[in-house]
Amino acid sequence: MAATVKDPIDLSLGEPDFDVPPEVKAEAITWIERGFNKYTLTQGIPELRDKLSANLKHKGIQAEEVMVTVGATGGVFLSLLSLVNPGDEVLIPDPYFVMYPYLVNLLGGIPRFINTYPDFTLRPEEVERQITPAAQVLIVNSPNNPTGGCYTKEEVKALADIASKYGLTVISDDIYDKFLYDDPEHVSIGQLYENTVVLNGFSKSSAMTGWRLGYAAGPSPIIKAMINIQQFAYACPPSIAQKAALVALDSDISTHIQAYRKKRDLIYQGLKDKFNLVKPKGAFYAFPEAPDGDGTALVERAIKKKLFMVPGEAFSQKKSNFRLSFAAAEDKLIKAIEILNSL
Repeated sequence: MAATVKDPIDLSLGEPDFDVPPEVKAEAITWIERGFNKYTLTQGIPELRDKLSANLKHKGIQAEEVMVTVGATGGVFLSLLSLVNPGDEVLIPDPYFVMYPYLVNLLGGIPRFINTYPDFTLRPEEVERQITPAAQVLIVNSPNNPTGGCYTKEEVKALADIASKYGLTVISDDIYDKFLYDDPEHVSIGQLYENTVVLNGFSKSSAMTGWRLGYAAGPSPIIKAMINIQQFAYACPPSIAQKAALVALDSDISTHIQAYRKKRDLIYQGLKDKFNLVKPKGAFYAFPEAPDGDGTALVERAIKKKLFMVPGEAFSQKKSNFRLSFAAAEDKLIKAIEILNSL
């Protein structure tokens, strides 16, 4: 349906609408011209891993080992490949990033979904309800895609206690940690629970989605297994992107975050009277509930109005909601609000 539409308002994309910082682009060009265009170490260049390790320690994440991955999604894939055997159960809060359950299924694991509706909070009793003797891994994604939800320090501490109680390994997808609108700083479960693989990258904070660069940090045995798999899966991360990432780590994106906070408020104020909408605290998504409980049907009606979004059932066992990205120009967001309210 979307392919037939001309000049759409596209709020379906999961990427920033700002460009890579100019100093990062300049650094990449410099290293291209210097001839740094070959394979690197599988785990990434030492200077980047050292800087990542220092940054993580500054945040209170005491990782034994750090590696560079082919995007944060590459880190998700490698960590699950390293941890999940056929029959193992993986706890996934619902709603979730689309790839989590499909990768678990691919590896012969069993996804067990933790209900976070209606307010998208992780309640300890809901987590423990899904734990069986086969449970091995808990995935945490905060700020969350698709809801924009952020777990509080108290919620993260409760998760850490549960993971410790049942001997779970945690995969913490922190890719949106810079996109916070209410809380002053991000709290990663990797700060509170040592058996955590922390994943992050440069696709969101530096708009380097096409550069395919992420990183993983955590217990040495797990990261070393991930490095071994990466060697035979991807060889290494992109060389130029790694050099540019050394600069990207120091880039200031505070003006972009301020702009996104304004866009978040615009979307929330514009939709809250006609839609059941939890105010996003982070990332750049909103996840409203369709008034008739059918997010897929609403998305199809919106496409006919030249508005693109993603049905909630792509991110959830339920189809009641839909995801829109507010990483777009304000005039497009205003028009989208008008269309949605008319539907």
